[in-house]
Amino acid sequence: MFDPQGPTLRELAVQALSSVEHGYDLLAPKFDHTPFRTPEHILDSVAEVLRTIGPFGHGLDLCCGTGAGARVLREVCEKRVAGVDFSAGMLAEARRGTPGGADWVRGDALALPFGEAFDLLVSFGAFGHFLPSQRPALFAEAHRVLRPGGRFVFPLGAPPPVRSGLYWMLLGFDAVMRVRNAVWRPPFVMYYRGFPLAEVAAELTRTGFDVTLRDLPGLGRRPDGSPRARAVIATKPPQSQES
Repeated sequence: MFDPQGPTLRELAVQALSSVEHGYDLLAPKFDHTPFRTPEHILDSVAEVLRTIGPFGHGLDLCCGTGAGARVLREVCEKRVAGVDFSAGMLAEARRGTPGGADWVRGDALALPFGEAFDLLVSFGAFGHFLPSQRPALFAEAHRVLRPGGRFVFPLGAPPPVRSGLYWMLLGFDAVMRVRNAVWRPPFVMYYRGFPLAEVAAELTRTGFDVTLRDLPGLGRRPDGSPRARAVIATKPPQSQES
């Protein structure tokens, strides 16, 4: 499961018993050698969709981690590329991995340190760190920092079938995390089953976005022919439509 250069079981245990921020600070130097880093085929699939609706001016990778999404932004953005994350350790790795390639900013996704500055927001693999009650604030911040006509784009996988091993593995992981957070402080918020498409699309719409979906065929299809993942494209309406 892990690269030889990845974290040991003990290091993962220490991370899991820390806060989310401190846990990722600890994991950062070895994060890119774990399965938690967004795979290249997912980045490529989203980049393909973005090329069909771009190009864009200024781009932001929300909850950027070690900066995997910056490569996608550089492909489709003609001006500033930035990443924001609350882990200083992850940002340090991003700076080392992409020198001069982006502006790396420490900040909270629920209180972004930007004004209306971006034409494109992307995010990869971070939404499990937000409770359902936090989604309105998260999406409101994304809406606020986008310019009129800007897009908030992220991949979202289809839920695994109930009979699959993956379904039960994710269900078990979330159950363990709930028990851990009930008995241990500080909490470590990471749930794999708390971001369902229907609820997410409805909340984005309530925030003021126009929401469309695009299949990501590069990520394959399920036995019933439906896509394994889609790109969610949330568009902030142009000023003329808001006024």
